[in-house]
Amino acid sequence: MAQSSMSMEAGLPADEQRLGRSGKLKTGPGIVHLGLGAFYRAFGAIYVEDAVRISGGDWGIIGVSLQSPSTRDKLAPQDFVYTAVTQDADGGETFRKVEIVQDVLVAPEDQEAVLTWLSNPAIRIVTLTVTEKGYCHDPATGTLNFDHPDIAHDLENVLPKSAPGYLVRALQRRRDAGQSPFTVLTCDNLPENGKLVRRAVLDLAGRFDPALADWIAAEGRFPSTMVDRITPATKPEDIERLAQKIGYRDEAPVLCEPFRQWVVEDDFVPAYGADARPDLAAAGAEMVVDVTPYENMKLRMLNGTHSSLAYLGYLAGHETIAETVADPVFAGFVKRLWREEIMPSFAPPEGVDLEAYAGALFERYSNPSIRHRTWQIAMDGSQKLPQRLLGTIADNLAAGRSCPGLMLAVAGWMRYVGGVDEKGQPVKVKDPLSKRLRELSDAAETPDQKVAALLTVREIFSAQLATELAAPVAQAYGHLSAVGARKAVGELR
Repeated sequence: MAQSSMSMEAGLPADEQRLGRSGKLKTGPGIVHLGLGAFYRAFGAIYVEDAVRISGGDWGIIGVSLQSPSTRDKLAPQDFVYTAVTQDADGGETFRKVEIVQDVLVAPEDQEAVLTWLSNPAIRIVTLTVTEKGYCHDPATGTLNFDHPDIAHDLENVLPKSAPGYLVRALQRRRDAGQSPFTVLTCDNLPENGKLVRRAVLDLAGRFDPALADWIAAEGRFPSTMVDRITPATKPEDIERLAQKIGYRDEAPVLCEPFRQWVVEDDFVPAYGADARPDLAAAGAEMVVDVTPYENMKLRMLNGTHSSLAYLGYLAGHETIAETVADPVFAGFVKRLWREEIMPSFAPPEGVDLEAYAGALFERYSNPSIRHRTWQIAMDGSQKLPQRLLGTIADNLAAGRSCPGLMLAVAGWMRYVGGVDEKGQPVKVKDPLSKRLRELSDAAETPDQKVAALLTVREIFSAQLATELAAPVAQAYGHLSAVGARKAVGELR
């Protein structure tokens, strides 16, 4: 690890210091995390640190950036310590120094170093937040996409690029060395996320060595999880503001809401016995047998409405979710979505009051301190739609329930990926399929033709669902184009 650096830094005010390690948290490494972004640092890392402070154990985190060195470069000078800033609805803030991250590797700079850590017997858990696209799967089917360029690379090279590639190559080394596997604990917002990453790993391992896939299937564990904490992107002005407010310089703080919830299937590699996982329950995580009801509730009620508000709110000119729901038209829209289209589509977890859950979500959305940008939530929609919106729509259609609000949300996504907003200004669409989606939209002339073209994207829409969506989404798209997002939303009753 880097040496602690609480010394005065050149160029900083006399009373301002760099953040550094206190030395009070005593723990060795036990977890490697792939995709060390703001969300995990504001969420999973804090749960793990709380568990260590309460119950002990060697569960220090070795972070891995799979693409960019920016997180490492910001954290290394401050010994990988950072500040978590909890932002209350009344404008108050609380600050916490997080010290559980012990090092950060940058995979493209040294793939072997990453594999060496993943193969270290001290590592018993590998956590991931690589976003939907990081699993290199087909969102419509959940299967590994062998045509993905990173997977194609990993099939031909021992040193991988993809998250599934790193997992498989490290597990292969552990098997060959006679070690036990690590538990793969995904923290991404995907339904049955443990099953999805297990499938990706087994598919890829089977291409290398069927016996390896059999060993992973028998000895490995891939618990599903449900994660929930809103973490808006940190902006340069946040860093400057916090430096003035707390008296030390942190180049990599994370902002978060007060609420947090982690539901984890308690299924870890049994070979490690009592040392298979940190005491997450002591830190407030809910350890359960089946996470699926919690996943459905969160993905549909939170993520589904987040995406709906993001596309339609952006088109209506709203910059953040708090600003969007402060608009009474959109406040009524999201409450209607919950009541009439989302809550009837699934069975809640035992003992959970969905009306109360919806009320709590609305309060969280309304927090003006959490500047969660609609543009940020709108990113990677081609990967998110199947889990957040299309599953709910499919279940409603199968049950004979109409869902005009969700159809309007899909139409809003289609209008958004067309790359031009309601004022004729360009939209910076960030999506792995953005070029293709824009070309499909541009090649079509009428709203009906644009919808028909976008429904042909099988990575998002199955053939059957595309047929069912054609008429209602075309109607919603046409109306959205004619009257604008705010009016279209307000006309839903």
